[in-house]
Amino acid sequence: MKSEFCTVQIGKQVKEYEKGIPYKTIAQEFQKEYDNQIVLVCVDGLKVKELNKRLKKDCRLSFITTEDTIGFETYKRSLCFMMVKAVHDVGGHESVQNVRIHFSVSKGYYCTVEGDVDFNQEFLNKVEKRMWELQKSAIPIEKRSVPTSDAVALFRKHGMYDKEKLFGYRRVSNVNIYKMKEFEDYYYGYMVPDTSYLNCFALYLYDEGFVLQMPEQGESKILPPFVPREKLFQVLKNSVKWGDLQNIETVGALNEMVTKNDMREIVLVQEAYQERQIAEIAAQIAAKPETKLVLIAGPSSSGKTTFSHRLCIQLRTQGMRPHPIAVDNYFVEREKTPRDKYGNYNFECLEAIDVEKFNEDMKNLLLGEEVYLPIFDFKNGRRTYNTSATQLGKQDILVIEGIHCLNPKLTEQLSSNKKIKIYISALTQLNVGEHNRIPSTDGRLIRRIVRDARTRGASAQKTIAMWPSVRRGEEENIFPFQEEADMMFNSSLLYELAVLKQYVEPLLFGVEKDSPEYMEAKRLLKFFDYFIGFGSDYVPMNSLLREFIGGGCFQV
Repeated sequence: MKSEFCTVQIGKQVKEYEKGIPYKTIAQEFQKEYDNQIVLVCVDGLKVKELNKRLKKDCRLSFITTEDTIGFETYKRSLCFMMVKAVHDVGGHESVQNVRIHFSVSKGYYCTVEGDVDFNQEFLNKVEKRMWELQKSAIPIEKRSVPTSDAVALFRKHGMYDKEKLFGYRRVSNVNIYKMKEFEDYYYGYMVPDTSYLNCFALYLYDEGFVLQMPEQGESKILPPFVPREKLFQVLKNSVKWGDLQNIETVGALNEMVTKNDMREIVLVQEAYQERQIAEIAAQIAAKPETKLVLIAGPSSSGKTTFSHRLCIQLRTQGMRPHPIAVDNYFVEREKTPRDKYGNYNFECLEAIDVEKFNEDMKNLLLGEEVYLPIFDFKNGRRTYNTSATQLGKQDILVIEGIHCLNPKLTEQLSSNKKIKIYISALTQLNVGEHNRIPSTDGRLIRRIVRDARTRGASAQKTIAMWPSVRRGEEENIFPFQEEADMMFNSSLLYELAVLKQYVEPLLFGVEKDSPEYMEAKRLLKFFDYFIGFGSDYVPMNSLLREFIGGGCFQV
């Protein structure tokens, strides 16, 4: 029988391959041209395919490596699958009740093991040894599609109740299940073709569980040192405990709440919990009368503005008079703004702020002098001073918000004993399933897409295009200073993604199919297929979520 051939364009090269050849074979031919491992292919710029899939027609191929976000997530997801199997192999399927992948710690994931096992360093050493055995065996990671009803029955049989709930609310007719030898599980997203690709990891005993340490994006051959951030870890751990207490650990559990419970009460409980935390922060500030500067920092779309307003209200209940100040009003004039390596204005770096003028004004305020504070005109790139003078009284306190507020260089001229630093971020505690985490960065990106469309008229395509630059700025200017904070606040709400679904889906559908941002938009749309949405009527006017969806009492 005569073989059929397909014409394939890869970059500027045009080659012929036999129809039915695995993409993996083609990728291996080109791997030497890439510094990072090829883990997926993109067909005709639209469809992402796993390497085990086969060539079917003439097409244009591009390779996705671990330097790309979608490729890096594929590596991490596959590594988690191998780790979960190794835990079951070591502990025994009958003894291991569950392996939970909770949240990011250092450059890895914090995980716990539930069941009748003696979890200690010896057990963990055996798990790591087993992972390396699996890796060296190059075990294929196979995918099969089964009817949703069969998948639900399978999950129930294996005690995977989180996935049973999840797919009880899915409208799709089939479910993709991944298999590694006899071990089967569901994962949201793509996988590498076999375990030989998973060649950089380590396990560290930590707290009540362990950390699966992984390489950084774009550095697939280098394992970074394990450097836990204890303050942030405790906030994340408490958030998970809160979700467990509310019986909302996963998307399936949230969907069950939406369909079978009074969401009004659930929303109010979440909001009351956050208000209590803000009140406790205000009480701690009031307990230190020498404090005159409250410095609030956090990454994009963490809800800093609303948090600052709510904190000011709570400080007033403590008998204090807060004065909100935005560091953004101290931007240098536009022509003095530094540029990044691409030639664009870099508004994220500390040098974009007039640090000298900021410190001068703050020192004069602390001395009791009248100060005319600036307002930055973003349209013209200039500071203006059309304000009345500010002067601090005995009970007055400055509440300062900006991305650099935890950086000691911003306030190095101000007395340390007068400062309290607060870190705020939307640290997602909800997961798709116990082995499928929702990255906090996804939650913040979704918030930002909704807010940018409402307040700036920006398309989802534009916000997605800007996001890598925003993330680079956070990695350089915010995250290194997290542990400088005296207090931390998690602004994520357990119910928020079910509300944001209605706002973000129409925006994501508007992303052009031929744009570089289309794959990310498509990924997010697929993600929201897991959620049952509900309206925003029950969301209070002072909720942090109102900063993004609108209708809040703190908005002008």
